[in-house]
Formats: sequence, C-alpha cells, structure tokens
Amino acid sequence: AQVQESGGGLVQPGGSLRLSCAVSGFTMDYYAIGWFRQAPGKLREGVGCFSSREGFAHYADPVKGRFTISEDNAKNMVYLQMDSLKPEDTAVYFCALRYPWYGNDCSAEESEYRYWGQGTQVTVSS
Repeated sequence: AQVQESGGGLVQPGGSLRLSCAVSGFTMDYYAIGWFRQAPGKLREGVGCFSSREGFAHYADPVKGRFTISEDNAKNMVYLQMDSLKPEDTAVYFCALRYPWYGNDCSAEESEYRYWGQGTQVTVSS
C-alpha cells in the first residue's frame, strides 16, 4: 500500500486549504487513516484520524471544529479540509495508513500506522 499527500501551500490566517491523501495498493474496506503534522522544532503530533468501520473522524483539540476529515472511496482519496487556519497550524502535514484495520476506532499514535506519505508543507502567514 502507498499513500501520498498533496495540496499544501501558503494561505493567510483565517483562510482554508484542503489536503488530499491518495491511497493505492489496497482495497478501501477495513482501514484507518491518520493525519499528523510537524512544526519546525517540534515533535510530530496527531491532527485527526478516521476508521472505515467506525465511519466518523476524531480530532485533536487544537483543530477541533476547524478541520474535517472525509473520504471518497470511488477515487481512493482521503481529505483534510482545514478552515479558519492560524499561524500555529504551520507545519508539514502527513497522511498515514493503518491497513488492514478492523477496529471500531482509530489511534493518534504514530506507531499504529505502517504506511506514510512524504508530507506536504502548509504555511499560514500574512
């Protein structure tokens, strides 16, 4: 299986950006997706996650109410919609895949995800 992020860029505070995670090499049946980010000089942190069996996403407190994870099985894509962006959201964003995964939950722990993309830079600045 492979995952690849895209869609990063420069956006002004208060703006929006949608990141895409293209997944391939497996059937989108039982899996979990995690979104993570790493800001300069900081450890990588979980942003949110989604499991196919549970069917809805969970979010870290700093992004709750502003970020939304969605999937499009027909296109083999997972998205991270980011609204009301703040300068502190500036980071490299990663998509990670846990497959197969039959659980009714998802994890914010990096070690639970085997397949990772290379990351995409998001910069929030005026």
